Amino acid sequence: MTATQDPGAPDRIDLAVVDDDPMVRAALGMMLGGASGIAVVAEAGDGEEALAVVPASGADVVLMDIRMPVRDGLSATEELLRSHPDLKIIVLTTFDTDDMVLKALRTGAAGFLLKDTPPARLVEAIRTVASGQPMLSPSVTAQLIAAVTRNAGADATREAQDRGRAARDALAGLTERERDVADGVARGLSNAEIAGELFMGVPTVKTHVGRLFSKLGVENRVQVAILVHDAQG
Repeated sequence: MTATQDPGAPDRIDLAVVDDDPMVRAALGMMLGGASGIAVVAEAGDGEEALAVVPASGADVVLMDIRMPVRDGLSATEELLRSHPDLKIIVLTTFDTDDMVLKALRTGAAGFLLKDTPPARLVEAIRTVASGQPMLSPSVTAQLIAAVTRNAGADATREAQDRGRAARDALAGLTERERDVADGVARGLSNAEIAGELFMGVPTVKTHVGRLFSKLGVENRVQVAILVHDAQG
């Protein structure tokens, strides 16, 4: 395990890349195959091919394009997770509409990133989901929070006020440093980016994030972001 690898991730992460563009597959393969602790073990050009190739490869994590011929990425994701629930799938796309984000997360995708995500952040996302945590790009996190807020129903105002009070009460139990970290999570920052902003070590940020989950009674970073958003509403 390297110094930069998430301690919760396996020593080696076997990765499958599913995209209908051969150039994209080649670029991702070269970029990610050179990352420490990551091995690209399979490629597929559409969702139907992925159903055969991914399970046979023994991949831990899959980068899955959404819009592909024969079978799209969301359908393939749902089918793969039905038969292999421990598989971690990151949807990688050029689109980040609310509808696609929510559909991807409902199918069980562990992450949703845009194709223009910087290489270092993509590597971090792969390691993050391999360790059991979801990973969303900052713009996608904002989209998801907005969608959740909009879907409150007819009593949206009252429900929003109730959520706001509950969120403020929950956040009141945090230390000042934990609240700073929570704000960074809410903006979709990675642990490394939060560490840089707050002049902290990455391991210290990870410790604070773990405490946030425990104190706030949440399971992932998206839920932390929604709580912070509700508190500010």
